Amino acid sequence: MKSMTKLMVVAMLLVAALVVAPVAAARTIDTNGTIIYVGEENLNFAVGGANGFNAGSANDITKLVHFTDQTADKTIYINGSNFELKKSDVGTTTGAYHVFTTGTEKAQAVGNVEIQIPRVDLDVRLYKEGTAADKLGTLKDSVDGKSVTRKEKLVFRVDTNLNGFTTTTGAVDAPTINIDVTLPGGGVTNEFRGVKLSGLFINESTTFYASDKAGNPVSINLSGIAGMSDAAAGTYTIQAKWPSKTDFYGKGFDSNTATFEVLTKVLAISSDKDSVVRGNSFTVTITGKSVEKYHLYIKEAGSIGEDEYPWIVEGQKGFQSWDLVKGNEVRRGAVFETTAGGTRSIQFDTNTSTDDRQFTLRVEETGVTDPDYDEVKVRVEEGDVTITASGTGVYYMGEEISLSGTCTEGNTVYLFLTGPNLKSNGVNLNTLKPVTDGDDKSFKDVDVEADDTWSYKWNTADIKGTLDAGGYTVWAVSKPRWKDNLSDANYATASVQLKTGFLTATSSGATVAKGDELKITGNAMGDPSNVQVWIFGKNYYGNFNELVAKPATVESDGSFEHTLKTSDTKDLAAGQYFVIIQHPMGDGEFGVDVQNKENITAPGMQAVKITGLQASDAASAVINALDSPNVDDTYVKLTFNVEEAYITIDPIGDKAAGSKFTISGTTNVAVGDKLIVDVTSAAFGPTKKTEASGFGAVSGNAVVEKGDGANKWSFEVDAADFKPDQYIVKVECIETETSTTANFNVVEKEETTPTTVVTTTAPAGEVTTTAPAGETTTEPTPTPGFGALVALAGLGAVAFLVLRRK
Repeated sequence: MKSMTKLMVVAMLLVAALVVAPVAAARTIDTNGTIIYVGEENLNFAVGGANGFNAGSANDITKLVHFTDQTADKTIYINGSNFELKKSDVGTTTGAYHVFTTGTEKAQAVGNVEIQIPRVDLDVRLYKEGTAADKLGTLKDSVDGKSVTRKEKLVFRVDTNLNGFTTTTGAVDAPTINIDVTLPGGGVTNEFRGVKLSGLFINESTTFYASDKAGNPVSINLSGIAGMSDAAAGTYTIQAKWPSKTDFYGKGFDSNTATFEVLTKVLAISSDKDSVVRGNSFTVTITGKSVEKYHLYIKEAGSIGEDEYPWIVEGQKGFQSWDLVKGNEVRRGAVFETTAGGTRSIQFDTNTSTDDRQFTLRVEETGVTDPDYDEVKVRVEEGDVTITASGTGVYYMGEEISLSGTCTEGNTVYLFLTGPNLKSNGVNLNTLKPVTDGDDKSFKDVDVEADDTWSYKWNTADIKGTLDAGGYTVWAVSKPRWKDNLSDANYATASVQLKTGFLTATSSGATVAKGDELKITGNAMGDPSNVQVWIFGKNYYGNFNELVAKPATVESDGSFEHTLKTSDTKDLAAGQYFVIIQHPMGDGEFGVDVQNKENITAPGMQAVKITGLQASDAASAVINALDSPNVDDTYVKLTFNVEEAYITIDPIGDKAAGSKFTISGTTNVAVGDKLIVDVTSAAFGPTKKTEASGFGAVSGNAVVEKGDGANKWSFEVDAADFKPDQYIVKVECIETETSTTANFNVVEKEETTPTTVVTTTAPAGEVTTTAPAGETTTEPTPTPGFGALVALAGLGAVAFLVLRRK
């Protein structure tokens, strides 16, 4: 009974709780075009009214349908009264929805409503003295994410799309919203600086502010007011949130967050760098009142010129005017206006003329007899320059040298060269003309990258003028200064050793068989792109009856290769040929070259016709031109002979069937060529069905090897399957279309009778003797021993038993 009583008491308490719990206000929708919001609860449709729904009764309304053109793409079903418009029902499809009792066609709708997602945007802005519009601030006066001083006044602005609630402020169906302020210490309040921020009604206006009882926007004063100290320094966060008594509570429709920082100091200046290498920039930031003009300048640094101060970059935002000193604009001082957040950042630049010392930058109030101010110090330091030459430091004339390094002073490095018999103050790297102090165009200037690195590829083949082999010094300087005036510049040096290029070459053989390849290889130091190959023979000038000098590409390691292919040599006449390999040397240009496929040309000489000369004379003419003092090219001479291709086979002799032997010979085809060797029987005749037919044969390849004189080859033969007969050996070279043959015989293998040695062992107890040399020994007939007699007696007994059975 007591238990039952307790249950009744609990039930009554629950009922009482439900009675006093806040319930979201209901809204009646009875007009075409009414805006309803996602998240609203207790919606009831009604009919009638001047612009109502064309339905028999509210209970007849069953669904809301969204159309794209004439196609329904979203349907929301209504089940009786107190309807809730859920986010899951709408998704992202907002806009006009048609109201239906029955049917599915757009024309069957009895009216329409507008569905929107509730939007609340919050901002914090400056409150200004002046007209009503000025007081409320504009978007440019937003201090969201910015800093303000305690001298500022603020307003909280809320923008919404909730003007669909058409009732007046304070009506029961107009929702209210709260603004939460999170204090620097972490506490949250709905009343900030004496301004109440809870229960703010949303009315027909799309914009409203934290207001007084009369509905006028109220400013939030950060400085001390009656009964309050100044606002605490730190970061504040604000957000508009729907309270639990509204339909939108906890459904994700709260506003964005906005932040602002309250500073303790009214005026301050800071720099992004304590020190800066000259040639680089630094930025100072002023923090003061919002939209206030301040004077920024570098204090006097002693007896230095104006061009030795850092300077303010022109065209920056917030600029108002330059300082005027003696009627001239001085770019180390100016007036700037702060942003709505009370800040302004200003960039100063430096260059190699800037003095390397500490500078004091000052910001102060304007128009005040005793201005507030703040200062920051920035040190400008002398930079550094480095230079490195790639490789070992030893290079050939004509080679490209990679110069690189760093420069932390200025955006340009200036290069010049010193060395034997060059102007002592330096010359330009490429023209060899003397540099002029202060004239940047007389130097080779190189840009410095953003990471303070620089690089330059110095191609010594492009030097205009003569630079002899020897040791030289490359200078990298932060200013266009020659060697005798480097006291106010930073510099570094790199030593380079230049050598004249040289050439080596060889051929793959002193002779080449017609139709075989010949390779000319070598090394051309000095980094030329190509060498030039001249070949002369009978009526041959690199081509038949035409003068041709063929280029051979030089690889990065200096090696080159020129190949006379089989198609080239098979048409060459037998005889001697002359080869000249030409190196262009330092200038990278061939001093002796071909003209009109019959002449050679060279500086300081008339064109000489070559195609009418004998091979040796043609080669001599080219060499004479290369030996001219007007030509810096170097060369190497080679000769080779072209021969008719041949292959010989060394005498083979008779070979026993089943044996293994080697066939060898000589040839003039190139080392590495493959010879095809066929060994076949010379026999031809009918075979018997009772025995295996055919004779043994082998074939394979023999690789030509280098010999003492002629090249040599060899081929191993296994005659295991060879029958006695005469055999033919054919050796062939496909490349040179050359072959030869030889015969040899395979004979029966001689049978040998092995000598049998009989060894006897004397019976136990007997003595053996060895005959003297030259005498014949006669073995005595052994007599049966004791064991043999027993055996004979046994046999006799067996015979006796057999006879008795019979």
